[in-house]
Amino acid sequence: MSAPQVIIVGAGPAGVRAAEVLVDAGLRPVLIDEAERCGGQIYRQPPEARRRPYEKLYGSEAAAARALHQSFDRIRPGLDYRPKTLAWDIAGGWVSIHDRTEAAVGRLPYSHLILATGATDRPLPVKGWTLPGVFTLGAAQISLKAQDCLVGKRVCFVGTGPLLYLAAVQYARAGAKVVAVVDSGSFAAQVKYSPGLRHAMGTALRGIGFVAELHARRIPVLKGALPVEISGTEGVERVTVRQGAKQKTFACDAVALGYGLRSETQLADLAGIPRSFNAAQQNWAPQSGLDGRTPVAGVYVAGDGAGIQGAHAAELRGTRAALALLEDLGKPVDAGRAKVLEGEICRWARFRAAMDGMFPIPVEALKSLADDVVICRCERITMADIRRVATLAKPEDVNRLKAFGRTGMGRCQGRYCGDTAQAILSSLTGIPQEQAGIHRAQAPIKPVPIGDFIRVASQTEAIAEEAAQ
Repeated sequence: MSAPQVIIVGAGPAGVRAAEVLVDAGLRPVLIDEAERCGGQIYRQPPEARRRPYEKLYGSEAAAARALHQSFDRIRPGLDYRPKTLAWDIAGGWVSIHDRTEAAVGRLPYSHLILATGATDRPLPVKGWTLPGVFTLGAAQISLKAQDCLVGKRVCFVGTGPLLYLAAVQYARAGAKVVAVVDSGSFAAQVKYSPGLRHAMGTALRGIGFVAELHARRIPVLKGALPVEISGTEGVERVTVRQGAKQKTFACDAVALGYGLRSETQLADLAGIPRSFNAAQQNWAPQSGLDGRTPVAGVYVAGDGAGIQGAHAAELRGTRAALALLEDLGKPVDAGRAKVLEGEICRWARFRAAMDGMFPIPVEALKSLADDVVICRCERITMADIRRVATLAKPEDVNRLKAFGRTGMGRCQGRYCGDTAQAILSSLTGIPQEQAGIHRAQAPIKPVPIGDFIRVASQTEAIAEEAAQ
């Protein structure tokens, strides 16, 4: 019997913990990651030349980040590690990759595959959000973590969810003037769902500490508030928000915008895994069990790519998915450990449900967007364009909306407009959101330089000719 060929996509918390289990079991998995160093977004590492103390980089998560990085360093000799490599297609038992270091494309076969693809920001469109100086919360964090660079001197944080407060505190500690934190979540909702915080009190207390620190720094924190317009001549100069019947304007030179996260599901779709809609998170995720198994034999999902639960849960889910893989290979697995992991995963799911209730995504605000607001940045599709297509073509889902109006046809393939387009189409037509669907994934899921295909093809042809001689 041939040795199993195991591939893990993603070297964040879930991917590293999955790799750790497999290496400790005597396997040598391939670990593919787009980043230069392991850690994912939450525990992103700066370049070697710009290394900084863990406490400065990760704050209250310093211990967790250090532990993950140390675990990776321990198992690194047992891995076929492929950093700076994009997995851009899955088909027929092969993963297609693009190695940025070698400027080369290729394919890797697999018998078993763990997708730990993580998540991306979910911004909601607002008038002026395409101005220079508007960043997603994740982009603002990347600038700070990777390069020790602020996106602006006077930054307004707009959106909802725990990441909003974490990023604002990180910027305040780094020396930025945080002019305001504008949270669409209401105080009433946060009180209503607060009992669910008991499922992860340590994490909840850290979040409460962030809010307290913002208040101690005299940073305005607005609850139940939505942005009306981001404005300026050549870049961001101010943001106007509405809280109840009142409007306020804050002068700033940058805006960090984000309404939670969305799972990266494109590779899961290409692998044939069905996706389900989570109404509370306004998010699609691959269908899977607590053990990470999917309806596709030999393919597993873990971490936020399997549904948003956060970094700590991602580590648990990565570990459990790897144990499921070992079980399917017929290798001995500690059943008690697997059961404990599933219990912990359920606990984090309950905590996440409380977070979803406390910080709902305000999709209802999309109904009233002005006609000139850009929805799809790649193709410059406006709200008026979508209203016109919805009226004339009567598309029954977002893929037909894309076909008729090009929404989601740009280089991001709908990562940043797909969920928004789904919600808008539902509001305009009355089609249930789940029925409005999600964009079908297309390979390559992210742009790959065509020159690299040509170069590799030329090299392959030359090798074949030399062998023939």
